[in-house]
Amino acid sequence: MTAPAMRQPALFVSHGSPMIAIEDDPWSRALAAFAARLPRPRAVVVVSGHFESPGPVRVTASPAPETLHDYHGFPEELSQIRYPAKGDPGLAALVVRLLEEAGFPAKADPQRGLDHGAWVPMRFLYPDANVPIVGISQPLRRNPEDGLRMGAALSRLRDQDVLLLGTGGVVHNLSKLDPFAEPGDAAEWALAFDSWFAHRLAAMDVAGIASYRTTAPHAEHAVPTSEHFDPVFVVLGSARSGERPSTIYEGFRYGTLSMRSFALA
Repeated sequence: MTAPAMRQPALFVSHGSPMIAIEDDPWSRALAAFAARLPRPRAVVVVSGHFESPGPVRVTASPAPETLHDYHGFPEELSQIRYPAKGDPGLAALVVRLLEEAGFPAKADPQRGLDHGAWVPMRFLYPDANVPIVGISQPLRRNPEDGLRMGAALSRLRDQDVLLLGTGGVVHNLSKLDPFAEPGDAAEWALAFDSWFAHRLAAMDVAGIASYRTTAPHAEHAVPTSEHFDPVFVVLGSARSGERPSTIYEGFRYGTLSMRSFALA
């Protein structure tokens, strides 16, 4: 008899600056150590803060997605990186069906590659690029409840040996970034929001996190735009009763970029 597929965790990874892709960093080592303790999934489905779409939710369906260098002003070394993971058109078709059943118009996109919000964390989780990856866009008009519904729709994939990955940032404010801040240093307002989030997460207070705009300290600075924070809700929405979060990494870069990353299992 074939052994039943294991339920894979859902991860939220704060990916910070693209520079972290070429730096030896405690964050990257923590991701690698976490992945090394898990059985390798058959595939990863990722919702990134750098992939939004105004119409139907787009699902990457290329068998060999391109490595996108969707940034500028960084060293040429970054633009030379390739993350040659395969795609999974069959899984992409299943994702489209699950989203449509949940009320999200969706379509397969055979042209879209992997943005750096997807391939940078994957580069450290699975450096051999030996796990197929499928990306999902965030609707351009959305709210936390939409992310939770999307996560619930995708939750069953975790029972089919598929890891669900959300990437972005718990605190992500580039306009207040301090390039001279020491690693780990954080602005007081950024630290206050990150601590608030950590306490709400530990309690699995999903409703509290969803109301962050009105209840969290300094939300207007910590989450000036929501695209990097919203993948949190997809991850939380995939939770099954009794699942709990565990910290993969916590800390700051450049004073206003929380690198807080966690697993839900």
